[in-house]
Amino acid sequence: MRRYARRFMVPGSASPMHPSSAPSYYRATAHAYPAFPSLQGRREARVAIVGGGYAGLNTALGLAERGVKDVVLLEREQVGFGASGRNGGFVFGGYSLGEQSLLSQLGPERARALFALTTSAVHRIRDRVARYAIACDAVDEGVIWANWFRDPGVLQQRQQLLAAQYGVEWEWLAQQELRERVRSERYFDGLYERDALHLHPLNYAIGLAQAAAAQGVTIHETSGVRRLDRDGLRWRIATAQGEVLADHAVLSCGGYLSGLHKTIDRAILPIATYVMVTEPLGDRLDDCLHTRAAIYDSRFAFDYYRPLPDRRLLWGGRISVLNRSPQAVQRLLTRDLLRVFPQLKGVRIDYAWSGLMSYARHQMPQIGSDGNGLWWAQAFGGHGVAPTCAAGELVAAAIAEGDEGWKQFADYGLPSTHRPGGFVAAQATYWWHEFNDWLKTRLEG
Repeated sequence: MRRYARRFMVPGSASPMHPSSAPSYYRATAHAYPAFPSLQGRREARVAIVGGGYAGLNTALGLAERGVKDVVLLEREQVGFGASGRNGGFVFGGYSLGEQSLLSQLGPERARALFALTTSAVHRIRDRVARYAIACDAVDEGVIWANWFRDPGVLQQRQQLLAAQYGVEWEWLAQQELRERVRSERYFDGLYERDALHLHPLNYAIGLAQAAAAQGVTIHETSGVRRLDRDGLRWRIATAQGEVLADHAVLSCGGYLSGLHKTIDRAILPIATYVMVTEPLGDRLDDCLHTRAAIYDSRFAFDYYRPLPDRRLLWGGRISVLNRSPQAVQRLLTRDLLRVFPQLKGVRIDYAWSGLMSYARHQMPQIGSDGNGLWWAQAFGGHGVAPTCAAGELVAAAIAEGDEGWKQFADYGLPSTHRPGGFVAAQATYWWHEFNDWLKTRLEG
């Protein structure tokens, strides 16, 4: 969980609901689609994918685009049920591991190559949204990194590092210009990342599923996998009412653990993040934002938020080992919201929810294979929209073409997170950084 980590993060009514009974805003406003049937009986396939989030869906679509149609995707709930349908909707490059740490660990050439996978994924996401006509309220207006602190040094260092080592240019926003866009006295200077967008993450997931299905991928919802076994040279994947025999099995369950492979499951911590959505604000939204960009701040324990097409404000933040109730999420995040926008005092919150992300100890995605047709793609650490697209491409290219690009992640394997002790360590680390953020804010006055 790094200082610069960014959250990435079924048909219903969008009418206001009390948070205790409401679904997420995304599920309440999701596009209606014919449900994918549960798996019944036995079938064979070249590839079986477990998990209908971004990693699984991008792998399936990447395979279909490469001509591999004999693909079965199994989802325990509905596509996009987990973090893929609950996150903040930010789409930008990079990983949960900071750019400087990536550079220090891998050196300039390898770090640039891995970073470029995610910036290429941003362009691929734009292309797929357009090519497949995915109606996901995509807003291609960039992202603002707003400085919570008076000291501009952290912004200057990151801007220079990105330009010198990664060839990425972020625009400086002086305090006056930033405050013209974000109407809060809480922030000082900022950086503007133009090559970024934000979208409705659940509708994006549904669009990916429909695009894959249209090209021959078979998708089964409400088909939780109970067993994964080696059967000769193939993999047997069993659900309650059926089974798939496949040459390749891809595990992409993120924070919603598959329970199928101990080493893979133990390599991640499921960590919760929180999101809420206000009532429609009308002109009150203009009192807060004069930009369509998404925003997050420079603390370790940062807020992130963005305007929605129906004039609501989506607000997210905090990470915890606790998957809290909607009422608790609303209470915590409303306090954070009013620290930034006190002009919204009394605002009604119509939706509040939480979701589980998957973190690895090394803060990088885990993309790999056992060499016998078992693959995994997980641990996107709250920064998953672009990296999951990149991961899907890597796994699809490996299976379809024998490409070895996935081996770029070989240094980031499957070290155990030592649950439950790992939860204690993760929460303590977060609280320590949160305290340091608070202390620095107090010292600056």
